[in-house]
Amino acid sequence: MNDAVAQLATVRAGIAAAAREAKRPEGSVTLVAVSKTFDADAIRPVLGAGQRVFGENRVQEAQAKWPALRQEFADIELHLIGPLQSNKAREAVALFDVIETVDREKIAAELAREIARQGRAPKLYVQVNTGSEPQKAGIEPRQAVEFVERCRRVHGLAVEGLMCIPPADENPGPHFAMLEKLARQAGVEKLSMGMSGDYETAVAFGATSVRVGSAIFGSR
Repeated sequence: MNDAVAQLATVRAGIAAAAREAKRPEGSVTLVAVSKTFDADAIRPVLGAGQRVFGENRVQEAQAKWPALRQEFADIELHLIGPLQSNKAREAVALFDVIETVDREKIAAELAREIARQGRAPKLYVQVNTGSEPQKAGIEPRQAVEFVERCRRVHGLAVEGLMCIPPADENPGPHFAMLEKLARQAGVEKLSMGMSGDYETAVAFGATSVRVGSAIFGSR
């Protein structure tokens, strides 16, 4: 577990260096440590090193470990970064502080209902499938700006950002540039982009948060 703490420091330094290189203010990029598949014992040392923002892919897995960890560390911010099924909207709204994977009308409607019912409003990002990959979640780029507007106007959702996962076999730069352009067109300020292999590139293209898992916790 000391490896995770050392690797966390390396990633933090890499983010800071990339931000300096891009002439961005210190602290302008949030590190989301992706803890999916790792148990509470693996996460605790990283929490002990001061990391407080984490990402999980599955609602059920997050439910199994984060309530107890939050009793130990009260200031945790938890992001859902995996696809959200409509039948898990209630649990997602109750558990997560940020939901990054809003990508279709049904999910927007379910989230709106649960936010009204629970009186709890996680921050919301729309996921964009920048590579138009059929196997991947996310709304098509050409529909993204209109979808953000519908989330606001039809469902009353306060969308604050966009998220993407570029195709694994392509240069991520053009995908990050596309997401930044779409964010400007949609009038949102937050950009969740960049993972273990390309987070420094994402910072150069304006990421406000990067989602880093294996570079901190090791391979799954």
